[in-house]
Amino acid sequence: MTPKTYRRGYPVAVLIGIEQTQAVLWKIFSHVAKQEATINLNGNRADTKALYSFHEAIINALRPTLKEGVRSIILASPQKTSYSQEFMSHLKAHHAWLFSGANKATINEITGSAVTPTQVANLTSTQTFKQLITETTTEETENLRELLEKRLSTADHLVLFSLEEAENAIYTKPPPGKPVPEYLLLTDNYLAGNRRKNRVHRLMQIAQNKQIKTRIVNEESPAGARLNQLGGLVCLLKTQ
Repeated sequence: MTPKTYRRGYPVAVLIGIEQTQAVLWKIFSHVAKQEATINLNGNRADTKALYSFHEAIINALRPTLKEGVRSIILASPQKTSYSQEFMSHLKAHHAWLFSGANKATINEITGSAVTPTQVANLTSTQTFKQLITETTTEETENLRELLEKRLSTADHLVLFSLEEAENAIYTKPPPGKPVPEYLLLTDNYLAGNRRKNRVHRLMQIAQNKQIKTRIVNEESPAGARLNQLGGLVCLLKTQ
């Protein structure tokens, strides 16, 4: 990972600012927010086809971050508007996969504008936003903890507990029919305090390049405490 990535910290959530004629996606890192995409509405909100296409474009812009493993999403729209609720209704009607299964997302809403860098800075500095981030990511990582417990309960050896085992699984191509890496999970304190930090960052980068979901979990959360019991880092495998 580059020095720029170090300064950003690790990805925490996605913030989507939805306005009357556009939406802006921001990736929220532990230290900063980075603009990811701007989606414009081609037409007006009274046109159901135009609004459908607008919402689909937001989803398509969101997919790469979801594939990385970040599944905490916060929707922001101005006071006295229903833009976030309309997008949520679209998700429930056309993208039910976001709300079920092991990889479901956690989506919450907040009142405010999040289109310009200044608006995002103002919004993310509020106590309301910080509390919502905590609630959203805690719910998301609880889903991951449940997934971890299910993998631990199987007899298929689908959980790896050491850096060396994770490296071996992620760096080498598994034989046909053998389990493949799906998630790399580690706590923030494991990452910050590890003497082999460069190796850990390299592993995370290669995992992301191979589209293996990577999540850094707050050690103080229930999921983080469980990861801590297991050494601070686990690699979850899935059967092919």
